Amino acid sequence: MNHRIIARLDIKGPNLVKGIHLEGLRVLGKPEDFAKYYYENDIDELMYMDVVASLYERNSLSEVISKTAREIFIPLTVGGGLRSVEDIRRVLRAGADKVSLNTAAIRNPDIIREASREFGSSTIVVAIEAIKEQNGEYLAYIDNGREYTGIEVCKWAKQAEELGAGELVITSVDAEGTRQGFELDLIKSVTKNATIPVIAHGGAGKPEHIAEVIKKGRADAVAIASVLHYECIKGMQLSDDYKDEGNTEFLVINNRGSKKETMTIDEIKRSLIRDGVMCRHRVS
Repeated sequence: MNHRIIARLDIKGPNLVKGIHLEGLRVLGKPEDFAKYYYENDIDELMYMDVVASLYERNSLSEVISKTAREIFIPLTVGGGLRSVEDIRRVLRAGADKVSLNTAAIRNPDIIREASREFGSSTIVVAIEAIKEQNGEYLAYIDNGREYTGIEVCKWAKQAEELGAGELVITSVDAEGTRQGFELDLIKSVTKNATIPVIAHGGAGKPEHIAEVIKKGRADAVAIASVLHYECIKGMQLSDDYKDEGNTEFLVINNRGSKKETMTIDEIKRSLIRDGVMCRHRVS
């Protein structure tokens, strides 16, 4: 089985943003520019997440989805603010291949069943944002990691699967953006009982982290953000019509780039193959 490498793009308004622990968002550029770059450089899938959609009870990604779908031909998952079957239908019509549900699914689990019957289980992804409590238990949070639910992650993952989810995305809020490696105990606790694919997200800093979460955590796929974005952004120019939303000053101060450690998609896949992890790799 080929393990998938997915680029996760967190979006606020018209902009691609990135933070740490899902907070402290910095504007990095236009999501469609990054999506095109990743597609041209052999990424397996893209994941668009509107990180303020649930907070404002709306999803405004239709235009961005349409722009992306015209230029890329790999699976695109879209999430954030999807509260009904009609919301899901709208983003699928705009060009998404799959949808990701988190806040709406926890508040109304039946939406998973309704959506999977309407569009098929392979279209429905349930995202779980997990935080480790002091007692060692992992609990699910909603609204981009802002709101406590008291729901235990593994129980919720199992319920989501039984309701018809075709895939799970497990985000460690504690590890997200830190580049210190994945929360292996969290991922293993979900994969040992799941019979549907599990995507690990949060903590990728080097290729070894990715190989580890696949081999030891038994993840089927890995979603990556920071280390890919900061590689892509090197040398990118801000468009004349770029909207001043968020911390765009970060780009100017850093000469529109970053001195942080980064990885290319090719480096990641070559490293995985050396570690005995199967993945789709286009040899250049």
